[in-house]
Amino acid sequence: MYCKHCANLMDEQAAVCVKCGCPKGSGNSYCPNCGNATMEQAAFCVNCGAALSQQAQPAASGELKSKMAAGLLGIFLGAWGIHNFYLGYTGKAVAQLILTFVSCGIGGIWGFIEGILILTGSINKDGKGNPLRD
Repeated sequence: MYCKHCANLMDEQAAVCVKCGCPKGSGNSYCPNCGNATMEQAAFCVNCGAALSQQAQPAASGELKSKMAAGLLGIFLGAWGIHNFYLGYTGKAVAQLILTFVSCGIGGIWGFIEGILILTGSINKDGKGNPLRD
């Protein structure tokens, strides 16, 4: 068994890691590669060995999504979730699309409101956590 915080080899009977003091089995983050729980400060996943990023790296400026484009897509085509597809929120976009069809268009209010929230800055990140550019 390995410590989920520092990946130190632990005794099966140990309650805490002797190297870092982390309680046995505690973890508050998940490996993007295998999905196992890890500590936020861990550098590597103890299950698969994948490197864990400490925080999301911002995209290069050419890859940032436009706040104006996303907001206008939300206002004019939000009923179909186009702005969420553009921002990378595919699950939410599909939900908006289904709601619009099921409610005969009434669900389009959701997209209109999100478009306004994007333009006012209340929604300011894309699906990968990168900030929207002006």
